[in-house]
Amino acid sequence: MTQIVDAPGEVQVRLPDGSERRYPTGTTVLEVAESIGSRLARAALAAKVNGQVVDVARPLEEDATVEILTEKSSESLDVLRHSAAHVLATAVRRIRPEARIGFGPAIEDGFYYDFEVAEPFTPEDLKRIEEEMAKVAEADDPFEREVVDRARARELFAADPLKLERLEELGDGEVITVYRNGPFLDLCRGPHVPDTGRIKHFKLLNTAAAYWRGDSNRQTLHRIYGTAWHSKRELEDYLHRLEEAKKRDHRRLGRELDLFFFHPTAPGSAFWTHRGTIIFNALVGWMVEVLLENGYDIVKTPLLFNKGLWEVSGHWGKYRENMFLVLDNETGEHDFSLKPMNCPSHHLMYTAKKRSYRDLPIRYATQDVLHRNEVSGALSGLTRVRQFQQDDAHAYLAEEQISDEVGRMVGLLDYFYGVLGLEYTTKFATRPDVRIGDDEMWDRAEGALLAALESTGLAYELKPGDGAFYGPKIDFDVSDSIGRKWQLGTIQLDYANPDRFDLGFTGEDNREHRPVIIHRAIFGSFERFIAILIEHYAGAFPVWLAPVQVVVLPISDEQNESARQFAGDLAAVGIRTEVDDRSETLNYKIREAETQKVPYMAVIGGREAEAGTVAVRVRGAGRKQEIVTRQAFAGRVREQVDSKTLRVGFNGPREM
Repeated sequence: MTQIVDAPGEVQVRLPDGSERRYPTGTTVLEVAESIGSRLARAALAAKVNGQVVDVARPLEEDATVEILTEKSSESLDVLRHSAAHVLATAVRRIRPEARIGFGPAIEDGFYYDFEVAEPFTPEDLKRIEEEMAKVAEADDPFEREVVDRARARELFAADPLKLERLEELGDGEVITVYRNGPFLDLCRGPHVPDTGRIKHFKLLNTAAAYWRGDSNRQTLHRIYGTAWHSKRELEDYLHRLEEAKKRDHRRLGRELDLFFFHPTAPGSAFWTHRGTIIFNALVGWMVEVLLENGYDIVKTPLLFNKGLWEVSGHWGKYRENMFLVLDNETGEHDFSLKPMNCPSHHLMYTAKKRSYRDLPIRYATQDVLHRNEVSGALSGLTRVRQFQQDDAHAYLAEEQISDEVGRMVGLLDYFYGVLGLEYTTKFATRPDVRIGDDEMWDRAEGALLAALESTGLAYELKPGDGAFYGPKIDFDVSDSIGRKWQLGTIQLDYANPDRFDLGFTGEDNREHRPVIIHRAIFGSFERFIAILIEHYAGAFPVWLAPVQVVVLPISDEQNESARQFAGDLAAVGIRTEVDDRSETLNYKIREAETQKVPYMAVIGGREAEAGTVAVRVRGAGRKQEIVTRQAFAGRVREQVDSKTLRVGFNGPREM
């Protein structure tokens, strides 16, 4: 067999199509692209070399797998946005030379850069900065990477204490790199697009205060957020989605539809109004009903626990800063905590009885109140609160039951999301850096959960290091009606806590065995889930979830009694109904009902009162109305409530 030996001074490059080429050592990625084709070289924004995203100017010093990244490559958008952050910093430095610079990363849908300045940025400042960014882009300056030693870096950033602080955190063995575009210099790992001219489609969005390094004890910086895209169409589409998101903001709609509010005396804890509570209870009731049909025990556990429970679970050591601690008057110490999650209390419930293999799986579900000590600056409407209820469940089972149980849970998630018209994608998250349990345990847990996931046939994305501290997990990201993704459902496999809580069951061999635990949530917290639904539906809930399903509108006072009688008939068959008998015009009442997004308006005038009919208007259908019998109307609405259809409106009569 002949052995092939690399020629001195050459590197071997493997391309995505499997072909291999040889180049002189030091050949840049861009030169590789040029050797493939001039169109590819012009389109090249960055590259992946042995799986790492780098600049196209990076020289190849050893054999490598190389993929050229263009606009069609998903990774290139983050590179573009990181470069846009540098263009932003360049423009700010031109306008405010005294500005000290912090960090400027790419984030989902955009980028930001933090600045230490004496005066906050105003909307007028943003407009001026954006205009200056356009000039920076027009200059078409290359992004040039340079490796420097620590002493040189200190010289370069002597006037930037924020950069110097970051510099001192770098380890002795770390490569220190700086990037220059025109006169602007930044301490940065990169990578970047070839030049500023590639950044054409961007928009500055808003400013916000941000603590340096996220530490409330440090100075406040001023953050500018922006977005950047490969094309004008993508930018316009994104800005349109932002406008849609503003219209759908659950905080605004929550006020307008009278669903919930917050008060300074209870920060991070929602006050649910009558209408909001109806939605909340409808979701809870639906969840309980379905879980009972699927073999779950519905349970409740205490709110307050001694620290002993949290020490066993590991939360006292790894999660205490997120818990509300309660003073024990006897010891004078904060030895108690409001529960931040239900898992440990369910483990105690499991240990309350002797368990047999015949009992498994045991499934506990609860919607208890939980508390987590979120920092005040992170609180945001219903999406980030301190008090919430979670649709929590835990299954205790034998190892050989894992695949079947995961399949059942995926079926439940698919059912709930399908009824609500929500599409989802799936991620598999593996062991994080901070965790409990040894590698052998994690190998078993990851292998078992991945096999169960693959047996469902679902496509999934791998998320290394994103698991819970006690086990790997499957996460479900739901897309709403304007394309935003929300992480909601989760299935987590836990081999650690059965040991910690000494859980056991008697096997068929009459010996003691350890169960495994699966942690499962579908909605996540009800608060956050309702926020997502408000925005997904823009407040126009399907009939079964709408707090008011029908509003009855008498045309004049003479029809008030008939309207009240009809409302009573609807209420008797479980349809949530209100009567608007105010001394206002019919058009005013209709506009009010539309504003409140009531699915059906049942108008009763003289003819309808006499004939026992109603003139039905459907939410969003304009002036169109249909005369139907009262029984047919009630039957159709009841049918839509029972079937949980997303559709509003009906065809043909249906008697109750």
